Amino acid sequence: MTNGYAVEVDGLMKKFGDLVAVDQVSFQVKKGEIFGFLGPNGAGKTTTINMLCTLLKPTAGSARVNGYDVLTQKNEVRESIGMVFQDPSLDDRLTARENLEFHAVIYRVHSSEKEKRMREVLEMVDLMDRADDLVMTYSGGMKRRLEIARGLLHYPHVLFLDEPTIGLDPQTRKYIWDYIQGLKEREDITIFLTTHYMEEAEHCDRIAIIDYGKIIALDTSEGLKNMVGGDVIRLKTDDDARAEEELKERYQVNILEDRDCLCFEVDKGDEFIPRLIRELKVHIQSISLHRPTLDDVFLKLTGREIREEEADELAGMRAFARMRPPFGR
Repeated sequence: MTNGYAVEVDGLMKKFGDLVAVDQVSFQVKKGEIFGFLGPNGAGKTTTINMLCTLLKPTAGSARVNGYDVLTQKNEVRESIGMVFQDPSLDDRLTARENLEFHAVIYRVHSSEKEKRMREVLEMVDLMDRADDLVMTYSGGMKRRLEIARGLLHYPHVLFLDEPTIGLDPQTRKYIWDYIQGLKEREDITIFLTTHYMEEAEHCDRIAIIDYGKIIALDTSEGLKNMVGGDVIRLKTDDDARAEEELKERYQVNILEDRDCLCFEVDKGDEFIPRLIRELKVHIQSISLHRPTLDDVFLKLTGREIREEEADELAGMRAFARMRPPFGR
């Protein structure tokens, strides 16, 4: 590992024909932090992770993971990382223990350590009592926890989590995050995750916002929110077009687009709202105020909200990549 960084990326690019999926991104991930890649589906998050995990060859640029070059030291990179794919990758016809045993063989976990380590990771994700049950009998949340346990089995320095809670209900997502948040302290590892869920990104030490293959902002959650500035007001009226015109002319506010209402930021919103109610000539149906969120940050930077579709990014490519042996060249 170099300069205290677990991941170092410089000008990384990936093209598929004329499509630029990742466009010269550069960033560093500090050792021991939870680093989040936040962006809509298709923004380039999974493509970036696949290059860092040596499943895709970059078109240009360079990257080092745990001090190893992703192009010239593929085996060393793969031995030092754990990976939890966006799509399910367990064998449902095997038990949890059998899935872990297969993983231990692939990653050459020494036989003297294997049983101890399997017990540790199963207890960590609260699946020890179901270790000998077929995975096909597991719930979606249990399968996700087992995949995280499998990714930790060989003592990785960096754990990559690609949309770790996609498709799970809110309660199960919170349950998964309880485990993720404790991993950094229990395992002394770096966690690199992708997500398009705003509330999940809040758990990260730092967040890189990526859109159309480019990193458009990188900071802590609070640092990103400070980019928005004042309080955010959401307004719905009988005539939003007329209200927007009046807001711009009278109050010189900048209306953020792509909302189902008028959305804008002001200083001291609690003092501005009573004045607006008194003075606005259009009838107000509803009005609310909140401190800036990451959703507001993305809206400010891009002019739209993150798309919530759960379509896969290059699903066929990922399915093929998962079948490749981790130590193949």
